[in-house]
Amino acid sequence: MDYIATSVFIGLFLLVTVIGFFAGRWRSGDLDQLHEWGLGGRRFGTLITWFLLGGDLYTAYTFVAVPALMFGAGAVGFFAVPYTILIYPILFMVFPRMWEVAQRNGYITAADFVKGRFENQPLALAIAITGLLATMPYIALQLVGMEVIIAALGLHLSGFWSELPLIIAFIVLAAFTYASGLRAPAMIAVVKDMLIYVAVIAAVVIIPMKLGGYGKIFSSISPEKLILPHPEGASLGGYSAYATLALGSALALFLYPHSLTALLSSSSRQVIRRNAAILPTYSFLLGLLALLGFMAIAAGVQSNPAYAAGFAEFGANFSVPALFLDSFPSWFVGLAFAAIAIGALVPAAIMSIACANLFTRNIYKEYINPRCTDAQESRMAKLISLIVKAGALVFVLSLDKQFAIQFQLLGGIWIIQTLPAVMIGLFTRWLNGWALLAGWATGIIIGTGMAASLGFKGSIYPLDILGYMLPGYAAFYSLIINLALAIILTPLFNMVAPGSKGRALEGCP
Repeated sequence: MDYIATSVFIGLFLLVTVIGFFAGRWRSGDLDQLHEWGLGGRRFGTLITWFLLGGDLYTAYTFVAVPALMFGAGAVGFFAVPYTILIYPILFMVFPRMWEVAQRNGYITAADFVKGRFENQPLALAIAITGLLATMPYIALQLVGMEVIIAALGLHLSGFWSELPLIIAFIVLAAFTYASGLRAPAMIAVVKDMLIYVAVIAAVVIIPMKLGGYGKIFSSISPEKLILPHPEGASLGGYSAYATLALGSALALFLYPHSLTALLSSSSRQVIRRNAAILPTYSFLLGLLALLGFMAIAAGVQSNPAYAAGFAEFGANFSVPALFLDSFPSWFVGLAFAAIAIGALVPAAIMSIACANLFTRNIYKEYINPRCTDAQESRMAKLISLIVKAGALVFVLSLDKQFAIQFQLLGGIWIIQTLPAVMIGLFTRWLNGWALLAGWATGIIIGTGMAASLGFKGSIYPLDILGYMLPGYAAFYSLIINLALAIILTPLFNMVAPGSKGRALEGCP
């Protein structure tokens, strides 16, 4: 065990724990109200929202997995950069209106909006369940990212003791989330993002200097990893896969409950617009981060016997920890590893809060206890946030980590099926609620079937159109079918049930 790195890591972890508990007193409100506990009272300004969204979207698993994809698969891993650039025009155009509608009507979740817009309870329930199922594996992946970092510190224990650091981290996360709600990850995100910027900027300056410059780094990468494979024959090959993966991921990102929760905590629609303008700084950071995968190849970390156990257990995901261990003094390794571990706490907290909001508002209050008081509603949300995190922990500890990755892959396919009801529903009420439900169900079935045909090992489906091969993101293809069916069925359902069209809401025509 590296005692200096571990000491710095533990010190920073304790710091954010204190901040997490203190956060309940920051901009204090009545935490027995769900909008105060689960949305921070909708009072976060531009700067806090920027840190919160950055901490929410750029997670520990992102910082481990994106360079790992570059390390293992090459240029295709760079899709994350254009994908995170595409999301901000969507954010600017669509979600200020969502904030306005939610604020005026007291909505806390996307399912609240769908129920109010289309007055269709089965459709709202489908949106809520989709959000829950898509978010749960995301929480598990944050714990996987943290597990990689704990192993890299050299905490080689056996039996129950090997899982103890992760269990302690979970308890800390659960405690400050329960006590402080969304205010805790909002405050911690400030510390996390500053640490991440320091770690990444230092890495992209110092490591290339040690390796002889970027020219030598790129010259050490095999040509097939530097560019996308050129299409051959009647196929667009990796080009269509890359494009649909970037576009589909961009369309899906702000449909996730944790992304929407962070947005709805803003103090105004102008805050969201400003953040759409300044959040691309994180895309720049992600581009730098992706290059760490190539640096790890150039540094030859995989051939170093000291890291053999880490690569054996975690594969390419161990490339970034190995690179930092190989390139920096122990104190800086502790700082960088703490940044990544804290980068797991922030999104995991927001995700568990978002799941709690969904379950409490759209299942518990709707179907189990319709007459619950505000205090009962808040207490149930706090309890559900604990259950969600416990479930993610059990998932990681008891099952193969590959299952978490596979379920997260399915989560992207599932969550994008809510786009017609949520995003398009903000701008038109022409679509029929029952038609949207039919499209959602069809998209879920077809998207899941595409993933199943690939053995749940990938999401790029080889679509054959009249002998022309068009590989693409299964979520994107299934969304097209979903939306087409909703448009086709809407006139039919309107004839059968004329009163089932969407209705106008305050802030939404």
